[in-house]
Amino acid sequence: MTQINLDELTHLQVINKKLVTGYHISEQDTLMWQELDQHIEQYSALFCSLGHELKHDSRGFYYFASDESTPNMGKISRAIALTVYILIEHFANTGKDPMRALFDEVNDLELMQTLVQMNKHLFDQLEIFSGSDLRKDVYLRMIRLGLAREVEGGFMLQAPVYRYIDALMEVNEETYLGEDE
Repeated sequence: MTQINLDELTHLQVINKKLVTGYHISEQDTLMWQELDQHIEQYSALFCSLGHELKHDSRGFYYFASDESTPNMGKISRAIALTVYILIEHFANTGKDPMRALFDEVNDLELMQTLVQMNKHLFDQLEIFSGSDLRKDVYLRMIRLGLAREVEGGFMLQAPVYRYIDALMEVNEETYLGEDE
């Protein structure tokens, strides 16, 4: 059993508060990230005893596992997943490496407006009718979840977006597997 020394967990309160709200702690969250990285066994044991499963993704982030399964995603999760999918498609269609562009390009209001206009039928279902709606309803929520950060001129996506990419790949694989039967 892991010994938990609370004196060593100097950022426990803020880390717990962030993780419980669904936030993903990534390398950009320097102090929290370093503390989790240095005391992962203690944090895992402590959170486990509190009923949470702390996950560490090798692509650079920590989060609490949730029971939110892909088919039953909430409206916000669906909107984030749709936005990530459409961004990948948009970058691929413009001749860019979609995975590189996803993390290197600033998502500004003009891009958001373009995405909504080009995919109106999909965004209408989520009651997102403009780039401003997309900014307010999706990107600002992504910041609160640690999936994006605000930069001058817009937003940059962060490593935790890989959770959505993984889910999209899973759905894609299931779709193709289902066609073979």
